[in-house]
This record gives sequence, C-alpha cells and structure tokens, in this order.
Amino acid sequence: MKLAQHYGDKPAAELPMLFQRILSNTTLDWFRRRKTRNALFSNMSDFALPGKDGDFDLLETLETLTDSEGTESAQDATERAQVFREIELEIMELPGRQREAFLMRYWEEMDVAETAAAMGCSEGSVKTHCSRAVRTLSEALNAKGIKL
Repeated sequence: MKLAQHYGDKPAAELPMLFQRILSNTTLDWFRRRKTRNALFSNMSDFALPGKDGDFDLLETLETLTDSEGTESAQDATERAQVFREIELEIMELPGRQREAFLMRYWEEMDVAETAAAMGCSEGSVKTHCSRAVRTLSEALNAKGIKL
C-alpha cells in the first residue's frame, strides 16, 4: 500500500528497490513497537504457572521468582543503597570537567563525539577526562572497600 500511495509516479525500474526498503523499514518498525509494548506491558497470564488452568495468585508467583529486586532482603537493599550513595558522593568529588564527561558518557550514554560537542572540546579531551574520572573513582571506591 505504501509503495502504491507514495511512489506510484516512480519509474518501474526503481520499484523493486523501493519495495524492499519499505518492507525492511516496516518490519523493523513492527519489531520496535512490539519490543516497546512488551517492555511497558505484560499480560497477567505471563505470570501463571503451568498446570494451574489460569487460576493463580500473583503474590505467590512473585515469591517464587529468584534473583529479582522483589525478593531482595532488606539488608541487601540497604547495602546496595549505601554503595550507590558512596558512588554518587565520589562522583560529586570529581573535578568539574571529569564529572561532566563521565556523566555524559556513562549516565547519559552519549558517544564521544556528542560529548565533545556538548562540552566544546576535542574527542581526545573527552577520552582523557573519562579515563581520569574512572581511575579516580576506582581508586576512591577501592579505598572504601567497594569492589565493582
């Protein structure tokens, strides 16, 4: 339909290439939408245990799951929160440019070129700032007994 609607005026020789591109893009779009939908929504039946005929208690099912935050002990949750707090404090202690480069690269997940453009410096400078920040953080956290 898209081929006919948008490219009906194109020469016949271009139509196979356009069809392949439309098919490829439409397929990718479908998979992206499906992935997003599955990440946002889950069917309650996905939690049902086999052989229960659809009759299940979600809380009982969640209790049986292992290695999830829902089954994490209070002690583990507190220790994890303390480690995150220590990491945040150490990040705040970094020099300004190192902290800026580190947060853009690893928290904001920007690539080196994007970070360099945002910071107004060269890509080499970004790499240097990030390397120094990682080394400083590693040394500081190791000194506190935190092994990552």
